[in-house]
Amino acid sequence: MPSAAVLGRPVAHSLSPALHAAAYRALGWDGWSYDRIEAGEAELAGVLERERSRIGFSLTMPLKAEVLRLAAARGWRAERTAARTGAGNTLVRFPDGVLIANTDVAGIDAALGLAGADWDTAAFADVLGGGATAASALAACAGRGVGLLRAFVREPARASAVRAAAEGMGVEVEVHRLQEWNPAESRIVVSTLPGDAADAYAGAVREVPAGAALLNAAYSHGPSALAAAWERAGGRAARGEQMLVGQAVEQFALFARAAVDAGQHPVPLPADLRERVAAAMTDTIRAQP
Repeated sequence: MPSAAVLGRPVAHSLSPALHAAAYRALGWDGWSYDRIEAGEAELAGVLERERSRIGFSLTMPLKAEVLRLAAARGWRAERTAARTGAGNTLVRFPDGVLIANTDVAGIDAALGLAGADWDTAAFADVLGGGATAASALAACAGRGVGLLRAFVREPARASAVRAAAEGMGVEVEVHRLQEWNPAESRIVVSTLPGDAADAYAGAVREVPAGAALLNAAYSHGPSALAAAWERAGGRAARGEQMLVGQAVEQFALFARAAVDAGQHPVPLPADLRERVAAAMTDTIRAQP
């Protein structure tokens, strides 16, 4: 039966096994399995070779860039979004070859939608942070037609990842220091700062534009201080767990399609697969202590 796993270091904290297991139960897919495997950059190629029987993998840090380097060396196909952002968080084995995808972009888009992001009135979007998730946030906003992206980072000289991602997408990016971020002029904001680092900027949130949408991509059970301040100021905030579910649903759909193509799962897949999987994963997130 099909099996998948999450790879990374550290990986013990990952909620992906619980999310995918919940989806299997909701669909009645007995026999599917999903595990955690500890792996750093130096071990990635060896783990993928050793685990050749698995239909696919979720990839967390520090592997998102390394898997694209490996793909280039092996001749694997990189989905457009993964190539543009320089980050792959999903590896899928189809019968005709390996695909590297970035489902974080879909997860960010879905979470901002839940926060009521008004793409038609947003002249620009703000992204806090400069790593792989920031590049995915830029891609999500660019995909919605936002022409100007503003990246706020601790050290602008180290913002090469977001600059390269913006250049690859053909969109304009401005790079500023984090201290220069002004919430009062931001209609769409994605914080990709790690852990609770974004909470240091909650005090700066006193007013926001009407209907402004914020996503704090860092997972935390319950609202972050930044999200709480944003909502007190009249905006709407999405949580990191909503992004986590959104990207996991897309991963699940890719794994399922690959299993069907390989003859490892009966067809057809249910027409409402994404809806049922999203509901099961959301219930699992809410049940976390």
